[in-house]
Amino acid sequence: MRIKISPAKKLKKRPADESKLGFGNIVTDHMFLMDYEVERGWFDPRIVPYKPLRIDPAAMVLHYGQEVFEGLKAYRGKDDGIYLFRARDNFVRLNRSAVRVCMPEVDIDFAMEAMKKLVLLDKKWVPRSKGTSLYIRPNMIAVEPHLGVRPARSYLFYIIVGPVGAYYKEGLNPVKIYVEDKYVRAALGGLGEAKTLANYAASLLAAEEAKEKGFTQVLWLDAVQRKYVEEVGTMNMFFVIDDEVITAPLGGTILPGITRDCVIHIAKQWGMKMSERSLGFDEVIGAAQSGRLKEAFGTGTAAVISPVGQITYKGTDYVVAEGKMGELSQKLYDEIVAIQYAEKPDPYGWREKIG
Repeated sequence: MRIKISPAKKLKKRPADESKLGFGNIVTDHMFLMDYEVERGWFDPRIVPYKPLRIDPAAMVLHYGQEVFEGLKAYRGKDDGIYLFRARDNFVRLNRSAVRVCMPEVDIDFAMEAMKKLVLLDKKWVPRSKGTSLYIRPNMIAVEPHLGVRPARSYLFYIIVGPVGAYYKEGLNPVKIYVEDKYVRAALGGLGEAKTLANYAASLLAAEEAKEKGFTQVLWLDAVQRKYVEEVGTMNMFFVIDDEVITAPLGGTILPGITRDCVIHIAKQWGMKMSERSLGFDEVIGAAQSGRLKEAFGTGTAAVISPVGQITYKGTDYVVAEGKMGELSQKLYDEIVAIQYAEKPDPYGWREKIG
């Protein structure tokens, strides 16, 4: 298929102060769209001026939640180049999520081509300041107008992009997280491992209640015993106990994070004891009380590494790393960011220069 490009006749004014970008508030001049029908497959790929979508009030995404999405970034790095970081892995994950909710897969090579064309068309929007980037949001929704529970027969795949700064207002300052023992995010056999709207809707009430108490994020426990650490609302979670780096295993209830996978690879490369295992929160408490809990941090595309300075469980506060960013957290952040911005060699083959 050939991608038709219709450039915008009137361009938006780009932000003058990159220190005030925030996250998720700004979109660029163009977007990519492509349609799907069961009888035809994917068709009509196009890049057009950014504008609101027009869908039928009976579109099935609005009633039955068939939607999957991804989040990745483009970086302005060395020699003013534009770089992607593990972009193909995001589209592999998008397809896994799509299969889980009975949606069609996209051709990864074609999706990558479309995304690159969009980013390069709007490359002037890729910010230059340290810690900024161009956020890329691929999304797929069910658009068939039908009221009745079954997989839709028509879909829209689209990509929008926009310049962003730090995801959390704290930046790299340690965040406070609240251990949730009332609500659950996902159970085994559910949608926990799919990046779909239902997962995020399920997390909103707990996140809002935690925010009202002064916390940045919620740490979820398993849905059955409310005992084992799973993930934070927008991040996978890591703990450093003694000389062991621990994160929850991929068992179907947590998102297989791209940054999570980077940390696992790098930690092993550095010769550290890296464990993907079930971690009871009682073990975390015991380690915190005995001084064996050295660090805790979240990982995700938006924040990269987010150090945790305090964990609160059942009214008790547990301070981590004296409330400061730990040595490993800082080292991992510096390593990943340096690769993303082409400030150092990429020994893993994760980075791709596109312009």
